[in-house]
Amino acid sequence: MYNRYKTSLQTEMSSNQSPKMEYNFLGNSGLKVSNICLGTMTMGTSAISPFFSADNPSQMNEADSHQMLDRFAELGGNFLDTADIYSAGGSEEIVGNWLSKNERERFIVATKVRFGWNRTEPNGTGLSRKRIMSCIDNSLRRLKTDYVDLYQIHCWDEAVPIKETLGALNDLVRCGKVRYVGGSNLTGWQLQKITDLCEKMGFSQFISLQQQYNLLTRENEFEVVDVCKNEGIGIIPWSPLKGGLLTGKYKRHAKVPEKTRMGYNQQVKIAPEYQKVMESDRYWNLVKVLDDISKETGKTVAQVSLRWLLQKECVPSVIIGATKISQVEDNIGASTGWSLTADQMKQLDEASKPDLPYPYNFLKNMNADRCNKSKI
Repeated sequence: MYNRYKTSLQTEMSSNQSPKMEYNFLGNSGLKVSNICLGTMTMGTSAISPFFSADNPSQMNEADSHQMLDRFAELGGNFLDTADIYSAGGSEEIVGNWLSKNERERFIVATKVRFGWNRTEPNGTGLSRKRIMSCIDNSLRRLKTDYVDLYQIHCWDEAVPIKETLGALNDLVRCGKVRYVGGSNLTGWQLQKITDLCEKMGFSQFISLQQQYNLLTRENEFEVVDVCKNEGIGIIPWSPLKGGLLTGKYKRHAKVPEKTRMGYNQQVKIAPEYQKVMESDRYWNLVKVLDDISKETGKTVAQVSLRWLLQKECVPSVIIGATKISQVEDNIGASTGWSLTADQMKQLDEASKPDLPYPYNFLKNMNADRCNKSKI
């Protein structure tokens, strides 16, 4: 069972650097990561997507990004997550420039491969052997390192046989460019197929699954969590605060401030499902429960939301996204030193029962243009 691999270690820090950070083994591996991971999607800008536009108030320049990375490291964080698609490689470059000024071995660096920003290049997206081999070299160059600790497929690719993808990833581990492999945005059957094939072929097993998982997105519990539990795979939730919806900063019937991620999303009409969530009674009922527990514990709503995840099975670390150092400091307050009671966990479970079929809708959209008739 997965739980026997989950242990923790607190790092001793000076009084002005509290709270302390907790570390857990990542899945069925010997790799220890801080239970708060700093996501770097907000670092850098690019015109490839409104998500990374310079007009997006969530995107940071390099100087501000480095200050945030400094503070995260000061607080004991050792786990950094990025992807080659973030800001068209800009995020990896910012992390790499910072990493080159620090002790590389102190940090666990994770990046991802699958999506592309060159729409005219036939092999500019996907999980073929050709593309994976090219992408890892580009990521290493931008990250200014000769290896990444965790290399993750960013999404399933309907056009490429999974054996081809897994074989390429295994070769990267064998040649030393990658230490461990994992996945992201997968269904239960996909993850199980990957696990079984890796065992059959003698390939490096996935040790982690990066998945959207929070109080508003719990459909992973239908089958994905069971696969992870049975196979010793650690779940690394992304968007644990659902883009700010689980921080308590939004009030019912109040206008969303324009200079926020949510305000920007509404303005450019991206992520419309967030607006739908805010219009539901279910969401506001959950906010009420979160607020009540926040008062009971003396913790912020964001800390309560993160702590709920950290007490779930198979979750060794959660990925936070921030634009201010104060947000990083607050989020790390969920790391250690306190717990939600069984009754508080039950209240949150009841108030957040899932009703949307993630990750199936995500995968359908992402693979709409990936059709390979010759694939068996």
